[in-house]
Amino acid sequence: MTDTTDQPALSMAVVVADGKLLMIRRRQREGDLLWALPGGAIEDGESVEEAAVRETVEEVGLVVAAVKVLGERVHPKTGRAMSYTACEVLQGEAKVADEDELDAVAWVALDEIPQYVPYGLYEPVQEYLEGVLGA
Repeated sequence: MTDTTDQPALSMAVVVADGKLLMIRRRQREGDLLWALPGGAIEDGESVEEAAVRETVEEVGLVVAAVKVLGERVHPKTGRAMSYTACEVLQGEAKVADEDELDAVAWVALDEIPQYVPYGLYEPVQEYLEGVLGA
């Protein structure tokens, strides 16, 4: 992935369970972004799928398995290289596991997503969610 900043590429987990999408609220905004998907920097030698799984455990204490990569892009608001991986829940309950980074988690229905992400989700992620959550 090509990054337009000197920061590491990010891998985001698209976690769906019981008809809802898992979202996190960071303590520090990334630009004007407040609510986001669980995720973070890809470490050396790690695949985007491995990073999404690891970051989900670290941030919200939820054990997930990567299902498929939904897409990659340079984020239009932050300039960061981003990868998005669909994940399924294996075990655990989502909670704020990393209190330094997060202050809230939420399970969000498809029709509630615009309240959390008013600028819209990355198109392949939105299409995936419409498919699994029903439009």
